[in-house]
Amino acid sequence: MVTASRLHTVEEYYFSKKLREVNALKAAGAPIINLGIGSPDLAPPKAVIAAITASLSDATAHKYQSYQGLPELRSAMSNFYQTHYNITLNSENQVLPLIGSKEGIMHISMAYLNEGDAVLIPNPGYPTYTSVTKLVGATPVFYDLNAASNWQPDLAALEALDLSKVKIMWVNYPHMPTGTLGDKKTLKALVDFAKKHSILLINDNPYSFILNDQPFSIFNIEGAAAVCLELNSLSKTFNMAGWRVGMLTGAAEHLSNVIKVKSNMDSGMFYGIQKGAIEALTSSKNWFNDLNTIYTERRELVWKLATALKCTFQTDSSGMFVWAKLPVGLRSEEFIDYILQKHHIFVAPGTIFGSNGEGYIRFSLCAPKEHIESAIQRVL
Repeated sequence: MVTASRLHTVEEYYFSKKLREVNALKAAGAPIINLGIGSPDLAPPKAVIAAITASLSDATAHKYQSYQGLPELRSAMSNFYQTHYNITLNSENQVLPLIGSKEGIMHISMAYLNEGDAVLIPNPGYPTYTSVTKLVGATPVFYDLNAASNWQPDLAALEALDLSKVKIMWVNYPHMPTGTLGDKKTLKALVDFAKKHSILLINDNPYSFILNDQPFSIFNIEGAAAVCLELNSLSKTFNMAGWRVGMLTGAAEHLSNVIKVKSNMDSGMFYGIQKGAIEALTSSKNWFNDLNTIYTERRELVWKLATALKCTFQTDSSGMFVWAKLPVGLRSEEFIDYILQKHHIFVAPGTIFGSNGEGYIRFSLCAPKEHIESAIQRVL
């Protein structure tokens, strides 16, 4: 059988492929320390586990669920935005629960992109923006982010592009992989840019609360509601990556279009997961404080590891990664293969996030401090 031509435009996700190599080394007895993946190793709040457990005997627990999620879940998401971002959202039509925010990237793209349309994608940025764009037959147009501009978009460079076919622009602040916070003046200019060129501007916002004491939504920017959507997630904020709970927020018209796609691709989120998510979203600020105390300790250790590897890095970043610049002349993938084989430490090469990631590596904070301390000892 001949595969669909769209498969010729993408490759298997880097971590899917690379982890086979890492797991083979582990199976052969290598004591691998994995600092490559942003998969939280900590548990969700205890009340979340209790909520899903208690829900299993509910009469509706094992039935198909609404494509739009439980009304109580949408209300919890709306209240979460009000509490933490000071944003008012109508839970009936401006909040859409997702089975992970990653699916939202596909649903939005299918709802708005035709073959031949163009999409503005950050370089470096989350690889899924590019792969989904290609899978739906659209064309990725990369815009540069670099250290010189503190990883912020260059509006003059954007205006100089051929924008005639651009339908969507992806932004991601706090930024992955660099951890940079969004510059509010630049974001306001981006909102105006999107209005001017009739572009749907989408902020992917799963890292708001990790090592960041000023959570921010794109909807905090004046005028954003008219041209923006925002993805958010419980994966990092509440250590629920495997639960696959995300949300899409924005104008009712846009969400209605996305539901046309989503309702044909899943049959609703498991009831118990929704109940657990509701509980998570009501967590007190003590949860975030305790979580960030752990990540602060881990980040300081990762800085020591990066320094031992002769890398440089910014100390004012947020999120659960450390983005580190390699010594001049070293290439990202060669370097991570070297430390994997020599020291049995796995980190992510910057190049998987785009060509502007060459010369950088990304460390994850999703490992116990004892593992990070062992990694430091291996390279000293």
